[in-house]
Amino acid sequence: MRRFVRSAFVVCAMALALATPATAVHAESQEGAGNQPPVPACLTYSPGWRYTFVINDCPTAHRVKVMYGDGMDVPCQEVAPRNWFTFPGHGTEGNTIEGIALCDRADGA
Repeated sequence: MRRFVRSAFVVCAMALALATPATAVHAESQEGAGNQPPVPACLTYSPGWRYTFVINDCPTAHRVKVMYGDGMDVPCQEVAPRNWFTFPGHGTEGNTIEGIALCDRADGA
């Protein structure tokens, strides 16, 4: 029963975040990502104040992380093909979501 409640909560939270006009899904180009490879167009993100969803519509898995305006560092996470992963949102303290970046296999999890 706990698994069902937790799954239902996650699905509802994602649906609410995606339905909110301020959380439109963005395709992200990474001009400021330095020497990192560009993020493919099939990887998108939906930022919100509580959660940021990274959606992988690619046929392969990708390791990604969310880039925050205040420099907050979050671990890289692998997002399976045709799946999504939840990262922290921008919060209520004025932080911003700057985009997503690919992680190479040497980056820490």
